[in-house]
Amino acid sequence: MTLSKNTIFEQAARAELWAGHLIPNYTSTGGKLENRSPIDNTVIGHIADGEAHDMDAAVAAARTSFVSGEWSQLAPAERKQIMLRWAALLQENLEELAALDCIDAGKPITECLNTDIPATIETFYWYAEIIDKLFDKVAPTGKEALGLVVREPMGVVGVVLPWNFPAQMFAWKVAPALAAGNSVVVKPAELTSLSAYRMVQLGHQAGVPPGALTLVCGLGEKVGEALGRHDDVDMVSFTGSTEVGRYFLHYSAQSNLKEIVLECGGKSPQIVFEDADLDAAVPSILAAAFWNMSENCSCGSRLIVHASIKDALLARLKAGLADWKVGDPRDATVAIGPMIEQAHFDKVKAYLDKTLAQGGSLVAGGTIYEDQGSGWYIEPTIFDNITPEMALFQEEVFGPLLAVTSFSTDQQAIELANNSSYGLAASFYTRSLSRAHHVARAIKAGTVSVNGFSEGSIATPFGGYKQSGFGGRDKGVEALDQYLQTKTIWYVN
Repeated sequence: MTLSKNTIFEQAARAELWAGHLIPNYTSTGGKLENRSPIDNTVIGHIADGEAHDMDAAVAAARTSFVSGEWSQLAPAERKQIMLRWAALLQENLEELAALDCIDAGKPITECLNTDIPATIETFYWYAEIIDKLFDKVAPTGKEALGLVVREPMGVVGVVLPWNFPAQMFAWKVAPALAAGNSVVVKPAELTSLSAYRMVQLGHQAGVPPGALTLVCGLGEKVGEALGRHDDVDMVSFTGSTEVGRYFLHYSAQSNLKEIVLECGGKSPQIVFEDADLDAAVPSILAAAFWNMSENCSCGSRLIVHASIKDALLARLKAGLADWKVGDPRDATVAIGPMIEQAHFDKVKAYLDKTLAQGGSLVAGGTIYEDQGSGWYIEPTIFDNITPEMALFQEEVFGPLLAVTSFSTDQQAIELANNSSYGLAASFYTRSLSRAHHVARAIKAGTVSVNGFSEGSIATPFGGYKQSGFGGRDKGVEALDQYLQTKTIWYVN
């Protein structure tokens, strides 16, 4: 599926480009924030500049809705039908949602149309279908008692979304939280609020009670912190940087000890063993490294390759970069759009400069397209001779810089892969089944893919080890578990 540039703007214009709060019976008196497209740094609209009192109103509405039972006590089959209607509305508005994420986040339109938004819709269908297929338990007891183990919704759940996958991360959190019967308060990233705003509108249209699904726009240091510290919020699910994730643990400790689930940063390794099929591996290696401009927590930003095949692999990677066109993301042939904002562009460029200064060998790329749109466009770049002491090996860049390091033994490869404070994802390439079993077990990461780059499917949990995650997982049945409380009911005969 493709859209012309003009059609993208036409689709986006159908949405409310003023992204205010969505709270029933409430009108904010706050200010506005400019919303600039990273494509050319032009103002495309405004979002609400939320304050703590706006979050208070959203949480109060969510609590009122939860206590009333209008959603929390609705029969599972009825919740299912509403969420199925919501998924159908998302499908009807697929092109509009894709256009919003394209202009709002600078994401390539082809990925939005063919990957991100279809995956978003699939997530809603998947959780809708599971709602009436979850069963509680009867504990084994003697005849003197009946023991039930039941699961109940947490209550008021706050979700804090990242800017790199606006629609998809909305689905990963909101769909299971609502499927479990909670009231949900959404705080989208201030850089990318439009698709979340539109999806909440469509959720209300489908029949989700407005109090059960509210949205507050604004800066993290204002409304994000207010959500994290709120004494009437039972849980917060956050995706973003490890640095900010730590704040939510502090907020919880300093308030009501609300449950916290974090999906944070990554510095994911890709290992290529000497027996790998290099021609088959190259497309996946490049996708892992540069997909979504490398603005991806599971980005395979460290390439750990056997010394005997390094030159052959690098030659193939350089040739493969011809398919990774840099440019205006509204162009269906473009694979690499802009960095999200000036500050992030400056950060990525600083890593590029620092790696050169530290002795990294530039294999390919390195060009900055200052005359393209906003000027925040960086060519996919490969550095060789990166050692574990270098910043590019250890620190999450969130930009298209791939660090190449060589190894000689399997154990060395495993040690290099695990030499990180992160543990979100990993991938490796080998023809050996016994090696595949051993290495997959030895790597400390939440998702390990073999002979390809993947984050699994909606049916598999996603989250990280070490500083990549805390408290739970997105996706799969496991995501539902974290939005539910477990209760024992003991009947004495």
